[in-house]
Amino acid sequence: MTMKTTCCTRRLYHAIFLFLAVFALMFVLRRMDILQYHPQVNPIKSQDSIIPKFHPKVNATIIIPRVSPHHIVNRSFCTFQPLSLQDALEERLILDSIAWPETPLLPSPISLEQTTDPAHSTFTILPGRKGGQWHVGDQLEVMIQTFDFQGRPKKSGGDFITARLHNRKLEAGVAGQVVDHLNGSYSAVFSLLWKGDAQVEVTLVHPSEAVTVLNRLNREQPDRTYFKSLYRSGSFSETTICNVCLRPTQQLLCNYTDLRTGEPWFCYKPKNLSCDTRINHFRVAFKQNIISKEEKLFQSAVNLKVPIQATGPSKVAGLPKEHGQLKVNSSSVTGPSGYYYQGVWRALGGTTVSQFNSSAITQCLKGKAVHMYGDSTVRQWFEFLNEVLPGLKEFDLHNRKQVGPFMSLDYENNILVTYRCHGPPIHWITIPTRELRYIANELDDLNAGPNTVVVLSIWAHITTYPMEIYIRRLQSIRRAVVRLLDTNPGTMVIIRTANSRALSLQVSLTNSDWYSLQCDKVLKAMFKGLNVHLIDAWEMTLAHHLPHDIHPPPPIIRNMMNCLFSYICPQKHC
Repeated sequence: MTMKTTCCTRRLYHAIFLFLAVFALMFVLRRMDILQYHPQVNPIKSQDSIIPKFHPKVNATIIIPRVSPHHIVNRSFCTFQPLSLQDALEERLILDSIAWPETPLLPSPISLEQTTDPAHSTFTILPGRKGGQWHVGDQLEVMIQTFDFQGRPKKSGGDFITARLHNRKLEAGVAGQVVDHLNGSYSAVFSLLWKGDAQVEVTLVHPSEAVTVLNRLNREQPDRTYFKSLYRSGSFSETTICNVCLRPTQQLLCNYTDLRTGEPWFCYKPKNLSCDTRINHFRVAFKQNIISKEEKLFQSAVNLKVPIQATGPSKVAGLPKEHGQLKVNSSSVTGPSGYYYQGVWRALGGTTVSQFNSSAITQCLKGKAVHMYGDSTVRQWFEFLNEVLPGLKEFDLHNRKQVGPFMSLDYENNILVTYRCHGPPIHWITIPTRELRYIANELDDLNAGPNTVVVLSIWAHITTYPMEIYIRRLQSIRRAVVRLLDTNPGTMVIIRTANSRALSLQVSLTNSDWYSLQCDKVLKAMFKGLNVHLIDAWEMTLAHHLPHDIHPPPPIIRNMMNCLFSYICPQKHC
């Protein structure tokens, strides 16, 4: 009896000791800010049952702490899926690599006096290595100095400035790389790629003070664009608000997190209907919750995409390339991905871009299936093919024009072209829930082969969220791309990057070029080193003389499509 009691006592002591050890370890980890739990305030109801408050797939989240204030997001109502250590490290490295220079705190009340004024700011072309002469292949450097509205030089960086070199007569243009010196001055570096005049154009897209607002909005108001879903059962119907980030209320949540990709999506549960009665998805509105007078920082012709003028000459004359001069290479730090000459995009390095007429396009795509997934910027490519290929006929699948999915077929040449939009968030008119598909799942289900071309574009609908959400979406897509290429190595994957667009106050607060540039950088970093091809829509729109548009005009689209066909059918000429 005594031995049994002693044995039980020892076991009890061991259990207590183990419990205390685990408790102490959790306490230490919490104090070190390594282990953080972010449960929803309310339990989450799935389509079948209410999930407990601490359901591990949705609520218990491990997040690597961030150091930079730019990495702080409002996690009180944003749900983040757990990441592997490798993915978490990659996320951290990408966030660090795209970190924007610190921007100033805004005065209260808001005044433009101390903010960057493009009218007072100037740029100067610096002397070349040969004095006043430049040859094709040289680098041209421009120094930009910013001033405030009182004419005083700025002492800090963070302005969003773009630059391009162009010649309208030659229909030539190339984007420059802008370097922030963090003291109010900037350098713009260009590759001189054609003989003849080259005009410098420098544009203040946003002053640093506006960037402060944009950065704050994504951290504090990721739900400023909000969506709804309709629930219906018989004659009863309700609508509720949906998003990736939903603020805590007393309402239960319907959890529509994708079981395969882990992509989160939630709706407030209808009062009288179950979660599985949801029938559609649509964007409702944009909430312009900015502080009083902050709209002054986003004024067209004042401080929103306004040119900065030159002190002295604003153009140079490019002389023929010197004998033995090194060729400009896009692998250099400041090198562009390509440039326009005579209206035609010429890639620097990699595949030579050929020009394809309709018959050459048909021959290139003969026997191939081209599957396009993403936002309306890639749907524009689907529409291009329908317009230029006489033998390609679109099937009427009785879907809404903006939403799809769409399918076109050239029976004689065995060409199949399809388009499907990506999963939420997506800012379109009503979409049936059955058509809300995630790209990663579509790639996993694709019957691919050596005659399959996959085209992706996803960025325009995810710019209002913390960058972690975009990174995780791309990580999911990249895993699917790797699986696709492993099982179907002959499949070709082509990815379209983000592009610049026309900006107003409201567009700036949701889809600013500053947001798009961050997406562009993340996407390029995410797919670097994979056997995929990128079409650099950012530089192709920035370098062109036509006005910026979310859906670029036909001359730019044709050049993008020639890049696409040149990847599919290299060294083929019309």
